[in-house]
Amino acid sequence: MPKVLIAEDDLMIADMAEEVLLGHGYEVCGIARTVADAVALGLRHKPDLALIDLRLADGEFGTEIAAQLKGLGLGVLYATGNTTQVVLTSANGHACLAKPYRGIDLLRGLKIVLDIVANHAAVPPLPRGFQVLRPEPASVREFPHG
Repeated sequence: MPKVLIAEDDLMIADMAEEVLLGHGYEVCGIARTVADAVALGLRHKPDLALIDLRLADGEFGTEIAAQLKGLGLGVLYATGNTTQVVLTSANGHACLAKPYRGIDLLRGLKIVLDIVANHAAVPPLPRGFQVLRPEPASVREFPHG
């Protein structure tokens, strides 16, 4: 089964996610509360998937984890309590799941992310509160700012 990195600063949510994943045969390589800890775990364990909270401890952003681990070919599922303010694209990861989520939705979401990584397509049905991240606009790709 796939190996998963969990980056979540709320330990109750992280523990619940870990319990669900372990109960369904996933391997959890660790739980991180900060970007630095998550990147270190990712580089050490080379996970297949990452469940990443958008807002981490000390005001850090989970997108930084995905950016620093991009070369690993990691499937990235973000979790957030406010999906209406999410402005992520496929350059940041693969999908986003709204909090609070059910264990079954987490499992289905990770399976979809694995499908996206392997086949470049999300296979329905999509769980409640789940969004596949859209490609970044062509203007951003062609004319980077900064």
